[in-house]
Amino acid sequence: MNEWLHSLPVWQMALVVFAITYMVAGGILVIVMALAKGEWSRVFKQVSVGLLSPLGIIFGLMVVFSVGEVWSNIDRAKLAVDREASAIRMVELLAATFPGEPEAQIRNLIRRHIDEAVSAEWPTMAKQSASLRVAAPALSEALQLALSLAPKNEGQTVAQREIIAGLETAMDARRQRISLSRSSVNWVKWTCLFVQAGCTMVAIAVVHCDNRAAGAIAIAIFATGAAVSVLLIASHDRPFSGEISVKPDVLLQVRPE
Repeated sequence: MNEWLHSLPVWQMALVVFAITYMVAGGILVIVMALAKGEWSRVFKQVSVGLLSPLGIIFGLMVVFSVGEVWSNIDRAKLAVDREASAIRMVELLAATFPGEPEAQIRNLIRRHIDEAVSAEWPTMAKQSASLRVAAPALSEALQLALSLAPKNEGQTVAQREIIAGLETAMDARRQRISLSRSSVNWVKWTCLFVQAGCTMVAIAVVHCDNRAAGAIAIAIFATGAAVSVLLIASHDRPFSGEISVKPDVLLQVRPE
């Protein structure tokens, strides 16, 4: 279910989230109005309307913390991909200081790494199944090749050192993006958010138990805000999953022809 929801386009995800939220809100309203009779009605009327304010504030704070977390993960994922692409581009440029076979080999290995990242790693990162146990074979071969180069002048010596540093940076950035691909809002946070939203809707229905129309309007307004909040978090929950995700476009831009 979780994988299915995250794979949906944003508009379809919105339909699912809003439909479920309105169904829950409607169910709560119907149940509370059905119970608001006799003794229960007198009990409900004793609930202070002042309860709604702290419940709403707590829900808002939980949304802020969750949104901050997912946006931070996406920013870090973008930074990791940009860092990897920048390091690869530098290696490609410096490879020209070793013309002939070494340059061609380095360019071929860079091309292979990018192709493998796009075709193999990105789909597994989207499913949160990418593993750090599998090293980047093309980058590892490129690093071994760079270490085996025999510089003939001071310029090549400096270039070799920078190529090695660039490859190490690219490998570190790759490890970071794979690690970030496993990040998401955990089930405890989701559960607390849903429970808090449910408590707030119950309180709204109880406070307006003597006026069905006012209760329906109030709970519909809150349900809309809650659905928007859940949609915002869910659509950004996984940095490399869904329609709003980090794409390998930057890597493709530095792919050698």
